[in-house]
Amino acid sequence: MFLRNPITSLQGVGSKRRPLFERLLGVRVMDALMHLPCDLIHRRFVESVTQARAGEVVTVIGEVISHTPPAYPRKVYAVTCFDGRCFFDLVFFHGKASYLQTLLPLHTKRLISGKLERFQDRWKIPHPDHIEIPGERQLRGPEPVYPLTTGITNKCVTRVIQSALSRLPPLPEWLDEEKAQKWPRWNEAVQQVHAPQTQQDLDPQTPARLRLAYDELLAHQLSLNLTRRRQQVKAQGASLRSVDRRKAQILQSLPFSLTPGQESALADIARDMASPQQMLRLIQGDVGSGKTLVALLAMAQAVDAGFQAALLVPTDILARQHAAKLAPLCAASDMRLALLTGRDQGKKRAQILEALKDQQIDIIVGTHAIIQEDVHFAKLGLAVVDEQHRFGVNQRLALTGKGNNPDVLAMTATPIPRTLMLAHYGDMDVSFIRDKPAGRQPIETKVLPLSRLDEVVAGIERALKTGAKIYWVCPLIEESEAMDLAAAVERWAALSQKFPGKAGLVHGKLKADEKDAIMGQFINGPVDILIATTVIEVGVDVPTASIMIIEHAERFGLAQLHQLRGRIGRGNQASICLLLYSPALTAVGRKRLEIMRQTHDGFLIAEEDLKLRGSGELLGTKQSGLPRFRIADFTSHPDVYGELFAMANKDARRICQEDPTLSTPRGQALQLLLSLHGRADAAKYSRSG
Repeated sequence: MFLRNPITSLQGVGSKRRPLFERLLGVRVMDALMHLPCDLIHRRFVESVTQARAGEVVTVIGEVISHTPPAYPRKVYAVTCFDGRCFFDLVFFHGKASYLQTLLPLHTKRLISGKLERFQDRWKIPHPDHIEIPGERQLRGPEPVYPLTTGITNKCVTRVIQSALSRLPPLPEWLDEEKAQKWPRWNEAVQQVHAPQTQQDLDPQTPARLRLAYDELLAHQLSLNLTRRRQQVKAQGASLRSVDRRKAQILQSLPFSLTPGQESALADIARDMASPQQMLRLIQGDVGSGKTLVALLAMAQAVDAGFQAALLVPTDILARQHAAKLAPLCAASDMRLALLTGRDQGKKRAQILEALKDQQIDIIVGTHAIIQEDVHFAKLGLAVVDEQHRFGVNQRLALTGKGNNPDVLAMTATPIPRTLMLAHYGDMDVSFIRDKPAGRQPIETKVLPLSRLDEVVAGIERALKTGAKIYWVCPLIEESEAMDLAAAVERWAALSQKFPGKAGLVHGKLKADEKDAIMGQFINGPVDILIATTVIEVGVDVPTASIMIIEHAERFGLAQLHQLRGRIGRGNQASICLLLYSPALTAVGRKRLEIMRQTHDGFLIAEEDLKLRGSGELLGTKQSGLPRFRIADFTSHPDVYGELFAMANKDARRICQEDPTLSTPRGQALQLLLSLHGRADAAKYSRSG
């Protein structure tokens, strides 16, 4: 089919520039058509350049008077023209004389269009967009402007896309009747988005753009749901139904009761694990909501059923903390717990691997070390992935591949807006823990300028006399000339001088044993002020810490600030978070800090973070695995496309229920939709399921 042909089948894409076009537009004709205009040029026709202003895009007829090649390299090639009233120059950088003399023969007239500039009392048009023989083309109408890359002009992109538009085949309708009546058909929509007449036609809420965005989102959601259905059919695991002896022992040993959110999540998990189908469930809970305890109770159910469980975490610090926290509860419930990280080598590692293989270990907690090839389980029944967004799909599969379709429980303490949750975790069921355990102390949040740093340090001095433990977070490890930020090392030196023996420093460049030693001193020993980078952001739990100071807080995203603030308020002391900002605070930075001051609701903060930062950065880095959409731009229009996303998710679920094999006429059209959006594998799943 034409739309699935390589982009090289289009006019204007030669072998020399094929890599550039593929990087900008994609590798197929369909990809090129999804590259939409971002602006519009109105080419006003003038009889003379004197009728226009500098900076205006004009079209004028001029007679070629002379060519002036550069006198020496790196100078411009100039062609002087006359429009009947005024002389003006066409300017070319790195222009080839033979090409320009053929394009602009002396004493001939040419229709010239480009951006007019004034330089040294002379009118110039640098690198005109169009040079035509008068009468051959009409250049007075609006012209779409596309996102570009170095080496490709707008004229080249326009030619390629027009080549594709001229050969559009008729396509069957894959939308349901309601949406098909509301929006134009696919062919019409594509033609319309590439022929804008006004700036309003570039708006994301035009019917044509909404139609194409919905197609993209529907293809994504349908592929996820079909894949999930195939997993449910094919991935028959064991039923981890148990007598819950160990779960009961853990609950009896706790000095508190589970929250309603924990009980609800645990009920979801217990039901899924008792089913013979593989569980794929995500627990989404705010900072300090008690997800780890729920995970332990789930692992206890697996052990009660005669299986092993694994807890995969992103950092060595967090792995050791989890192991220390879970050890007494495991001992109270007769479960054998082990820890395995990259630091465990030689004989110790060999002993752990042997015990794991012989089922002498019930629960193993570890980092990437537990997914290495030489790690084997006797009977893995449950794989728990903590801070799911820190791991890729391949790492999750590496862990689950060590068992016979073990149940999967993922957890994240980074609340994710519904829109991104559907995009990132659309193949998983989701449980929410919105409440927090009783006894959690409220955290007061204050926003202060860095000019009041002396007052902050004086406040620390008073707090230390009461036995307070304090975090001080800096965004950089080393001083940067480009960004006027206080480095963690410099801040540690200053505070060490003020409070001798009381300050410790933790950052990503320290060796693991050095980090452990400093963290141990912070928890139990002489260190009362921990100066740190964001290595402490996730999971670190020091109940005695009651003060969090974040320097240059405007440099952090909302979700990251919320995670850092969540490191305090875990004990029985009142806690305070100080957000220090620089004088050059932007409007976005001010709004971000004000949101932090007003609310502690992580889910609300996540929604605001999406609006301020965009989907690519919301989970910390662009490596978080979020899908890239060509048309649905959640960064600039989260509300518009968020609503479309929810519609697409609902439609996809209904399709999988009513036509799981995509065999109806609409189902066959949907197979084409999946193929056009690069999800043909999902269509195969529908037929094989």
